[in-house]
Amino acid sequence: MTFLPRDVAPKAPPIKTQGIKTKLVPLIARSIVWHGEGRWVEPFLGSGVVALNIAPQRALLADSNQHMIDLYRGIQTGEVNGPRVREYLVREGTELLDRGEAHYYHVRERFNEAGSPFDFIFLSRACFNGMMRFNKKGGFNVPFCRKPERFRPALVTKIVNQVEWAQRAMAGKDWTFITQDWRETLAQAQAGDMVYCDPPYVGRHTDYYNSFTDQESDDLAQALIASPADFALSNWLENKYRRNEYVDRWFGQHPQRTMSHFYHVGPSESLRNEMMEVVVLSEGAAAPVEPEPERRPSVLPLFEAAEAFDV
Repeated sequence: MTFLPRDVAPKAPPIKTQGIKTKLVPLIARSIVWHGEGRWVEPFLGSGVVALNIAPQRALLADSNQHMIDLYRGIQTGEVNGPRVREYLVREGTELLDRGEAHYYHVRERFNEAGSPFDFIFLSRACFNGMMRFNKKGGFNVPFCRKPERFRPALVTKIVNQVEWAQRAMAGKDWTFITQDWRETLAQAQAGDMVYCDPPYVGRHTDYYNSFTDQESDDLAQALIASPADFALSNWLENKYRRNEYVDRWFGQHPQRTMSHFYHVGPSESLRNEMMEVVVLSEGAAAPVEPEPERRPSVLPLFEAAEAFDV
């Protein structure tokens, strides 16, 4: 019996980033064949949404962003838990309502000095457009969303539920969270492992923590193809303006599964742009293609910051 493919009804993680893959989780889970006996390996953990929804027994989950790793380690150990998150958000949300943006920038400064995972959650939900961005010195620098009433009871409960769901997803499992370069993570992948890569998209300005160059994208493609483990790689394939030549150049002969959706880049209907996402697979990881019922493309904001992603 194989662990994947299977149908997954996706849930959102407790942290938000641009490029979050919540709505692509079903495609990813349906596209991969994997027995589940090795490790699920992610060199670019990001929001953690894919690993949490796939929920393998063993996983190596890495990112260059120490704050993301600290958050999930905290959830794993129980230091970051539902009751503590609720208490924190109620307290800080009240301060935000009373003091407005001054309190947001106070929390941002405090986070950049001490790196609290609780402050990280706060900033993720109170910053502009749900973006995640750090300056060259590693400081979180996204401005305030200008919504002092942001942490209403309903949103606080949603975030608490997401933290508790993440804790259940990893409970009793052998998951390692580590801060390291993607090259080190891929070097640890072995035959029988399943590597899932969601790197910053080539030519799409979606990086959030440190620069990811075109050369690194090429190095990643070569490393994946040479890896003893099977792999799945997420990327963008095309829009009405251009096609991603990187995918064609490196993975034109690999199995691919696609999904179409819209990105909002402004308030008017004319600024809704369709994007084709692709999951590239190694030959050994490609699930058979099954016909699906026709469906309308899903609508996602540019940085996936709509309230739909708070559920």
